[in-house]
Amino acid sequence: MREKVRVVLYTKPDCGLCGEMKAVMKDAGCEELYTLEEVDIEQDAKVFALYRYEIPVLFINGVEAFRHRLAADEFRVYVTSLFGRA
Repeated sequence: MREKVRVVLYTKPDCGLCGEMKAVMKDAGCEELYTLEEVDIEQDAKVFALYRYEIPVLFINGVEAFRHRLAADEFRVYVTSLFGRA
C-alpha cells in the first residue's frame, strides 16, 4: 500500500482564510491521498511569532507548499505527484 502524503495546516481559531483553504482542499477531491494535521499557532509562542501574520500556511511532506490562498487544481496536482513517495 502506498504511503499517504503528510499535510500540515498552520491555523488558528476563527481564521476565515484557513476555513477557505480547508474547503478548497476538500474540493480538490484527493482526500484519500493525504493525512491532514492542523496546528493551532496560538498553542506555541515560537510558531505564533513565525506565522501570526501568514496563516494559513500549508506544508506538504515537510516543505512549505502554499501560503494564504490555494487553488484546488494546484493542490491536487501537488499531492498526486507525491502520493506513494511520502
